[in-house]
Amino acid sequence: MSEPVIRRALISVSDKSGLLDFASFLVGRGVELLSTGGSAKALRDGGLPVKEVADHTGFPEMLDGRVKTLHPTIHGGILGIRDNTDHQNAMARHGIAPIDLVVVNLYPFEETVAKGAAFDDCVENIDIGGPALIRGAAKNHQDVAVVVDPQDYLRIKEAMTDGNGATSLALRKELAAIAYARTGAYDAAISGWMAGQLGQVFPRRIAVGAEIKQALRYGENPHQQAALYLSGESRPGVATARQLQGKELSYNNINDTDAAFELAAEFEQPAVAIIKHANPCGVALGQDLTEAYLKALAADPVSAFGGIVAVNRPLTRNTAEEIAKLFTEVVIAPDADAEAIAVFAAKKNLRLLLTDGLPDPNGPGMTLKSIAAGYLLQNRDIGRIRAADLKVVTKRQPTPEEIADLLFAFRICKHVKSNAIVYAKNAVTVGIGAGQMSRVDSCRIAAWKSKEAADAAKLAHPGTVGSVVASDAFFPFADGLLAAAQAGATAVIQPGGSMRDAEVIAAADAEGLAMVFTGMRHFRH
Repeated sequence: MSEPVIRRALISVSDKSGLLDFASFLVGRGVELLSTGGSAKALRDGGLPVKEVADHTGFPEMLDGRVKTLHPTIHGGILGIRDNTDHQNAMARHGIAPIDLVVVNLYPFEETVAKGAAFDDCVENIDIGGPALIRGAAKNHQDVAVVVDPQDYLRIKEAMTDGNGATSLALRKELAAIAYARTGAYDAAISGWMAGQLGQVFPRRIAVGAEIKQALRYGENPHQQAALYLSGESRPGVATARQLQGKELSYNNINDTDAAFELAAEFEQPAVAIIKHANPCGVALGQDLTEAYLKALAADPVSAFGGIVAVNRPLTRNTAEEIAKLFTEVVIAPDADAEAIAVFAAKKNLRLLLTDGLPDPNGPGMTLKSIAAGYLLQNRDIGRIRAADLKVVTKRQPTPEEIADLLFAFRICKHVKSNAIVYAKNAVTVGIGAGQMSRVDSCRIAAWKSKEAADAAKLAHPGTVGSVVASDAFFPFADGLLAAAQAGATAVIQPGGSMRDAEVIAAADAEGLAMVFTGMRHFRH
């Protein structure tokens, strides 16, 4: 059986980009155009012949435009199966003309919500007729082509040109899949917004909608396939950043850069975070980014090679020149001046990403993780400890300088894979232990890394001497605390809550350490 030729198209779009060029092509192929409202006006203003849907159905638009295409003449023309005799007889009996192409994109609900519109305005931007048209055309893809994205106009034009006015079944199937994904994402946005309006954090059902940004070369490993999708969340970061230079980001680049930028955004002062394999290897605050970068680099210069650098201020030439001295995979910043951009331009393998803003570390949001046959959904970890929240549990009180470093180190713990240990001194990390099965091993690894950095810099003592230490969760035994004391730490911050807290406190007192409890842990798995 030959492919169906497109003779009649229904057009109803809110996004009118490329519309006149596409519609002109259709008219040039002898296609009759049916349309409504603003789309019909745009076509007429463009000098194209168009028939209003109300004239086609004999039924006027009503209820402030809420009812336009919800009519048997329209849906019968879309859903009627061309080689089904009963369908064709029914269509002929009721004067229903076939519709061969449906071009619809939906009311801009997501954009309306993103602008912070009032509840009633958001409701009025929930499209009813559009999804019905799209779903009907997609269901009857055996005979009908459906287009929901202007980027697919060219594919229809090419197919009709090659097929003498017809499209292929393979293309119609692909467009149908795209159409169902669009209505699914649209409904996901609406249901998520409605749940939020009702204050439902975990509604009975959740729907996740996302749009592909790019297919990636591979996933975590070359034998895995991967792609990057956009959730529509208005949160500055790697997913929506402008890439000014460098080769395509990999799956691991994106994951690591996201971790780096979220960490850098935690701080109000100029901050630099250097990340390797989603864990920080050096984090520092400074009077400016250059000072912060040099301190962060010195914390672990070996691990920093080939890492990700994230900053929380616009980049200038001086900082760019320092970063460019070491091989770096990605640099991400809210902005950069022309001189900084020019410095990085000489490093063709370095990717430079600009985000036009910082993610709000205290902002709402959810994280979603897939497991076998399910998902784990949780609030983003926005927990933050301040000095007033600390409970001193040892005989010695921490000094004001120690308190500042304790808070700095504990904030970084939130971004280190558990079990996490962070040594810090003067707002610079001097040793980080991540992802170990035993907390005492994390303490020892962090101390060893500190000694390695000190040896490289030919320092008399590792940075852990005179430092503070933060633990993302309680010390289950005194051994981890004793390892920190042996490394030279003078003060400790931890959540507390262990059955052996008394034993750990006694060990801290015996070592002359100051220790504070937060009552909040920061596991990151």
